[in-house]
Amino acid sequence: MKSLLLSLVWLVAVPAAFAQAASAASASVNPAAVTAAAVVRHHAALVHASYEDTLTAARAMQKAITAFLAAPSPQTLAAARRAWLDAREFYGQTEAYRFYGGPIDDDHGPEGRLNAWPMDESYVDYVEGRPDAGLINDRKQPLTKKALIELNERGGEENIATGWHAIEFMLWGQDLSETGPGDRSFEDFIDGKRPNADRRRTYLRLITEILIEDLTSLVRAWAPGVKNNYRAAFERGGQESLRKMFVGLGSLSRGELAGERLEVALASQDQEDEHSCFSDNTHRDAVANALGIENVWLGRYRRADGRVLQGPGLRDLVAAHDAALAERTTAQIRRSVLATEAIQAPFDREIIGGADAPGRRRIQAAIDSLTQQSKDLVDAAAAIGITQLTLVQP
Repeated sequence: MKSLLLSLVWLVAVPAAFAQAASAASASVNPAAVTAAAVVRHHAALVHASYEDTLTAARAMQKAITAFLAAPSPQTLAAARRAWLDAREFYGQTEAYRFYGGPIDDDHGPEGRLNAWPMDESYVDYVEGRPDAGLINDRKQPLTKKALIELNERGGEENIATGWHAIEFMLWGQDLSETGPGDRSFEDFIDGKRPNADRRRTYLRLITEILIEDLTSLVRAWAPGVKNNYRAAFERGGQESLRKMFVGLGSLSRGELAGERLEVALASQDQEDEHSCFSDNTHRDAVANALGIENVWLGRYRRADGRVLQGPGLRDLVAAHDAALAERTTAQIRRSVLATEAIQAPFDREIIGGADAPGRRRIQAAIDSLTQQSKDLVDAAAAIGITQLTLVQP
């Protein structure tokens, strides 16, 4: 993906209902508390909370996977799948913290190990017509965490060996159905039922451990009260930290979510371009990403236990300079959340058909809304003195 300079002005009318919702969203924030420093500090707290919830959910997934590997059955496999889906709801919201060289995706960041896609399944395990394919079926290949980290994306971006989607593939297998997700048998993990079941168990255990370790590193990077971690520097960053927040939101809006995850699949009509293709969870990935953008904009995050973390957000800072622009942007971001929620499962059927097919129209509506909101975010940044943003484009 390329980074291009955006400096676009785009005006839209805001319905009264959206304007009222925008005002209500920030009603709990004291205007006197809305300073750049306060927004940056609250954002750091929000980031830490959402990574913390993601790690907690991932550990619950690890527990379910451990139980499955100890006693493979339809029931334990179903529980592991459910735990993966639950954890993805939290991780998807954290992708609003990408694209500006933070802990997730700086030169040493774990993003490529955590969420790289699309995945060549045959790099890891058997696929239809190739029963001996993959690292698992090559008994000469050592299976260690160090080896798998080194093998991730070796020889090509689709040679993915670790992360959410590798775990997803191990739990669901190839999606060969037009009406549902993959249907890997639990017997793949039972000695004597399938070749290399022992290596399949080892592989799934190791990549889950790697994911937990990478998420733990992100929680530590954003932890409060640590003198030399990323959060400490971010909180001192002033206008530059605000710029990073806008870069993350604008890049996820247009380049990643609208572009790579929706537009590409809509154009190709190819299941291989679907984000979570094995589990058919792509529709929820889109919602979680859109909600993550709204979280940052509003300075609000609903924690796993139901508590709402609310404080000064970018919306409040922009409103102090241009209230109408802030309301317009808030309304547009809310439209995007609703548009992604309208996309139906399975996503790989939504992308099929002509331009007027209902599913394709739903996806196009989400793309259009996300594209518009990226333009509004550029205007919002300009309103607080950030006149140029280098955003990721599709």
